[in-house]
Amino acid sequence: LDEEKRSFTRTMDDEEIVYGLGENVRGINKRGWHYESMCCDDMNQTEDRTALYCAHNFFVVDGKEQFGVFIDYPGVLGFDFGYTKRELMQVTASDWNMDVYIVTGESLKDIVKQFRNLIGRSYIPPLWGFGFGQSRYSYMSEDEVREVVEKYRESGIPFDAIYLDIDYMDHYKDFTLNSETFPDFPAFVQEMKEKNVHLVPIIDAGVKQEEGYDIYDDGMKHGAFCVKEDGTPFVGAVWPGEAVFPDVLNKEARAWFGSNYKILLDQGIDGFWNDMNEPSIFYTPERMKQSFETIESLKGQDLSRDNYFKLMFSVVTLSNNPEYYKTFYHNIDGELVRHDRVHNLYGYNMTRAAGEAFERLVPDKRVLMFSRSSYIGMHRYGGMWQGDNKAWWSHLLMNLKEMPSLNMCGFLYTGADLGGFGSDTTEDLMLRWLALGVFTPLMRSHAAQRSRYHETYLFDAHESFKSVISTRYRLLPYIYSEYMKAALRGEMMFRPLAFDYTDDKRVKTVEDQMLVGDSIMIAPVYEQNAAGRTVYLPEPMKLVRFGLDGITEEVLPAGDHYVEVALSDVILFIRPNRLIPLSSGGQCVEDVDFQNVELLSFGPAEYEYYHDNGYEKDYDNPDHITVLRSAE
Repeated sequence: LDEEKRSFTRTMDDEEIVYGLGENVRGINKRGWHYESMCCDDMNQTEDRTALYCAHNFFVVDGKEQFGVFIDYPGVLGFDFGYTKRELMQVTASDWNMDVYIVTGESLKDIVKQFRNLIGRSYIPPLWGFGFGQSRYSYMSEDEVREVVEKYRESGIPFDAIYLDIDYMDHYKDFTLNSETFPDFPAFVQEMKEKNVHLVPIIDAGVKQEEGYDIYDDGMKHGAFCVKEDGTPFVGAVWPGEAVFPDVLNKEARAWFGSNYKILLDQGIDGFWNDMNEPSIFYTPERMKQSFETIESLKGQDLSRDNYFKLMFSVVTLSNNPEYYKTFYHNIDGELVRHDRVHNLYGYNMTRAAGEAFERLVPDKRVLMFSRSSYIGMHRYGGMWQGDNKAWWSHLLMNLKEMPSLNMCGFLYTGADLGGFGSDTTEDLMLRWLALGVFTPLMRSHAAQRSRYHETYLFDAHESFKSVISTRYRLLPYIYSEYMKAALRGEMMFRPLAFDYTDDKRVKTVEDQMLVGDSIMIAPVYEQNAAGRTVYLPEPMKLVRFGLDGITEEVLPAGDHYVEVALSDVILFIRPNRLIPLSSGGQCVEDVDFQNVELLSFGPAEYEYYHDNGYEKDYDNPDHITVLRSAE
């Protein structure tokens, strides 16, 4: 402990592994790199990054000693896990105001469970939220949405939701609708529900600064926005232009902001996604003025090296400049607190505003909610997607590697933008990514403006896409059951092999295979042009292949195996004396029969099957558990 440097330092053993930090770059084992707890808007999730959209300050050490560390601290934290020196672990804070929890236990799983019990139960979405969803930035009108829905239904590819990005709004203003492109929104929402399609609109953090816009006017009346040191509203630009930011760390302002979700709930909406809530700031008027002054001063000059970089720097440092966070304040229990000291709590509290409002407005109903930015604690109010990724094979693998780290921190309802948000996806990447997405609780395809459209019916391999996504609906009884048990018992749904096979040293290095629930292991293909992959089995397992011709099963002994995997296939491995319940599938979650399930097993097995109606909140009712038995 070095109080002057505000750091904790510890010497690590040679073989020590560090798990955790939720959403972040690189591997499941975080050793060998340095990370920063600093929510940031940066879609270039490359290996040289140190922070992404979220701040999840929990990690577990696995060596001669096993313990977990949670640092409850909303400002910037640095984690050096053997980057500066291989044997050195160092955590550094920007100030000394923090609570540090050390969690011990009998095993890695026990440590995580104790931590999860400490931080509270994970968010539970409505059952339809486990269906496949299609998104794009943006579907521009009712007619464009209708076209997507009709083509999905005509294709026979199952799906349950269409996500509306910012263009459904009136000039990107929260809680408004574009009356020209969505002229009768309540009727349209009902029309979609009759087709078993849920519309999920986006809500952004920035509220347009515009007199006459009722959300802005009402927020000003309530004093609900963040302020500068002089007490005037802080203004920063986002999609609607110059905007103000709800002070969601203030409980009255948080309640006010959450109450606005009622505008869309009353029109039949039953799901939302929160975005731009790091918060993202494109520029401030003051900083933009400086840029224009710099540009004007260089007008007509020879842009030599120094002048060129002076010009470039004035522009490229406009967006999401950390200096902005030092210029505005929150009113927390009557005390003005500068934003940079509590920066990582913003996205959490925006989603908390929604979650608390849902409890007031629709207390008996589950509402879908997930967010881009988060901090540990937000997991009680909503899930999260893994940010604005790219159509890169490396991001498919990163999607897999983030799953257990997020589960450790309480985020069970999570998944990545399947196919990649930015850049142009390809048919093979899309199929391989969907074969992983089949298992993630949030299964959503999303694409950026000006990127290739990747609605799955558009690709030539129509039957392959239909087969892969249909597999999700066959597996829904297992996925939902394992999700609910993990949420209610404070456990991980996605686990590294080392968490269960504790006596097998080999599995400590396996980072591209994962246990999902109690019964299965997955091993996705994540390399371009690969016809299959090598899989390590720590014990005999049954390989189950869902393909164009149905299901095939094959028992494999422990050890290494090369497994061929066609682009149309989804594979999984059933562990000994385990089983999985399967449905007959359906075109949407409403079609899925959760009662009459088929059992796939490897040896005699019993399975605790959790099934409720998926929409009410009597989660702990023992009648939701039945024991399924296979006598194979």
